Amino acid sequence: MAGVPVPLSPVEHPLLFFGPLPQAQGVEDFLVYPLLRDQGNSAYVRDTGRLHGGMLEWGYYEDKEPRLVDPEDIGNPEKTMTSDSMRHLDLEEIAEPLEKAFETTPILNELGWDERSSFNGLLSVTSDAFSLIGESPEVRGFWLCEGVWVKDGPGCARLCAEWMINGKTQMDMHSFDIARFYPAQKEKEFVKTRSFENAQTIYTPAVHPREPYISQRELFVSPFYSREKELGGYFDNEIAGWERALAYESNQQKLENYLQEVPVRENEWDRRHVPYEIANAEQLAMSESAGMINLSHFAIMDIKGSDAERMLEYLSVAKVGGNTPEERIIYTNFLDEDGGVHADLTISRLGVDSYRVVTGGADGNRDWVHLRNYRDDLGLEADINIRTHDIATLGLWGPQAKEALGHFIDPSEISIENFPFVAAKYLTLNLSGGKKIDVWAARISYVGESGWEIYLNNDSEEGLALYDSLLEVGVVPVGIETYANSRRLEKSFRLQGADLETEYNSCESAVERRLVKEADFHGKAAHLVHREEEPSAILCTMTLDNLNVSGIGARYPVGISPIIDPDTGEVPVDSKGRRSYSTSMSYCPSIKKHVVMGYLPKNIAVQGKSLLLEYFNENGDGIYPMTVQIVGKGSLYDPNNERVRS
Repeated sequence: MAGVPVPLSPVEHPLLFFGPLPQAQGVEDFLVYPLLRDQGNSAYVRDTGRLHGGMLEWGYYEDKEPRLVDPEDIGNPEKTMTSDSMRHLDLEEIAEPLEKAFETTPILNELGWDERSSFNGLLSVTSDAFSLIGESPEVRGFWLCEGVWVKDGPGCARLCAEWMINGKTQMDMHSFDIARFYPAQKEKEFVKTRSFENAQTIYTPAVHPREPYISQRELFVSPFYSREKELGGYFDNEIAGWERALAYESNQQKLENYLQEVPVRENEWDRRHVPYEIANAEQLAMSESAGMINLSHFAIMDIKGSDAERMLEYLSVAKVGGNTPEERIIYTNFLDEDGGVHADLTISRLGVDSYRVVTGGADGNRDWVHLRNYRDDLGLEADINIRTHDIATLGLWGPQAKEALGHFIDPSEISIENFPFVAAKYLTLNLSGGKKIDVWAARISYVGESGWEIYLNNDSEEGLALYDSLLEVGVVPVGIETYANSRRLEKSFRLQGADLETEYNSCESAVERRLVKEADFHGKAAHLVHREEEPSAILCTMTLDNLNVSGIGARYPVGISPIIDPDTGEVPVDSKGRRSYSTSMSYCPSIKKHVVMGYLPKNIAVQGKSLLLEYFNENGDGIYPMTVQIVGKGSLYDPNNERVRS
């Protein structure tokens, strides 16, 4: 419709009706029985109430071979009944789960099956399992609220209405905004195969927090990819279609000394999908020498034009225009109208009316839509050139990073005096074998070590020349696990969509700047109020005190877990009704602690406060004591940032 691609697939959903239920006859209650979920059978039983004559409905989610329906086949008269979304039912396809249902809920067999009322319904399964809400990026004014199921219906409808009417929502929309999908993720085959995978896990089995997708892999690869595969890259991690190695098998032997310093995760769930021991060893090696991390998933936009400064200056909390010098990198946020954190990115000034925006791969399309819509709504002259697939990025960090890069350029050019922190410059590197390449290097760090993000042409010849040259001088290949999790948490760096959301303002997230710029910016009025008032909650960094609370082996929590206040035995709730949970957590080898980040109500956001983390808790064997280490800003590793500025 309207030429808008919608990344979802219809899937058949068998609905069988039994009854009517005698208990439902002649009663005033709308429902007699609550909904019953049979997770092990991938099914449910629910009372349909007076609307359907007091019948019991048994619904089944096919977890082995979900039957996706081609949208063009929805109205096929040979397959449909009284409406396009009611398709003919084949009992043979569900004989086994139905038999299990009769054993689990014998009342179904006793009531008897109403064949006339039963049919195959249609569900909408999206390609990432989350709902689709918001204005279409392709057609302005065309709004969607799709892939919404019964339990989410009222909430999603309200969010969509709020967004359409008020231009904002009470909840963060990072996981629901249809703008999160890149064009390649809306292609028919991509949507079909990813939706098929998600349909297999609607009810069972439990989906691991680090579960990788199997289909539609190698959509985008960096120029280093072939070498990373030779090094035994663990590519169980993909974002926005880009393959990312978590760690490298080749380091299993090369980093044997470091491997002796990291714990072995005995529990299968805790270690599933990630080679944590190797990744932790890579981090330790990087901090003693130099490591390189493939960051080609970065979303990159070059913005030029007479109104480029005006646009970015208004959207950005930090000052990026005016007398901001060229070659300067600015870390900044975009806020929503209420001061919530909408985006987390860097903006570098390339020229008078020329800027480079670099943001995370998961956020790139959403940030591009945000920029484009603002430009178009105001009729500004600014060209937004998406460079993501033109440019590859390689991070080079560690105390020996300058020495490593100095093999290929005059060391004085990259000295801290000539190339200071938060500066970006064009460099020419004379690599091994006589290969010469031009790069754009940014002296910033998300891993707490000195070094650069090196941007180069997305060309396999240039990329491999750089990668191999660095390997020759002893640089250790380091996987994305160090960058995205373990070292990030040691530095208490925030991640958009996890630690940063529009539901929390920048003061609560502790990313507010020391001073407020004079120029106006989006969300400034609310931000000024937040700076003066007591925060309702604040993002804190905590560490677990004991990983072996059960006495039978250490656990290393992954995913999202509730935080509990031992003084009340309950999950803390702040004055705005927001509950405390882990926003990020990981074992961090450099400090030998399991680090947890999460928002705490202001009254318990106190350094040294004892709290609890609940993780696989049965009879108290999954309650982990932890201590608040940092309230708001701060860092557990190199708290004065001496290493990164050296």
